[in-house]
Amino acid sequence: GATVITNLFSAIPYVGQALTNWIWGGFVVCDATLKRFYVLHMYMPFVLAGLAGVHLFYLHETGSNNPLGIDDSGDLVPFHPYYSHKDFLGILIMVGLLIQVVLLEPDFFGSPENFIPANPYKTPLHIQP
Repeated sequence: GATVITNLFSAIPYVGQALTNWIWGGFVVCDATLKRFYVLHMYMPFVLAGLAGVHLFYLHETGSNNPLGIDDSGDLVPFHPYYSHKDFLGILIMVGLLIQVVLLEPDFFGSPENFIPANPYKTPLHIQP
């Protein structure tokens, strides 16, 4: 993974070499490069989730723009707090279901072939030529 990404960064014209050296520390996949790679992959989902939360909060706080300036506030349901609470409840329910499946039935989505006892003297059917 890290080798492919360093090569992709280096393909950017004019700034690729400097970008690769600045982000990954060079082309060698060594300890420093792998640490940077794993740190970015560890923090990126949390950063994106935080940005999505901020986006939803401000979208629900102000609503969409009204370029004509027509006063239609009497017909609207306010986005915040109604939709914010609805979104939060939906996220809570989905995360709760995911946690329930993961903790109570960890093999629910697994393959039954994972539980067949291995025979080291026989090549499995799915990889036989």
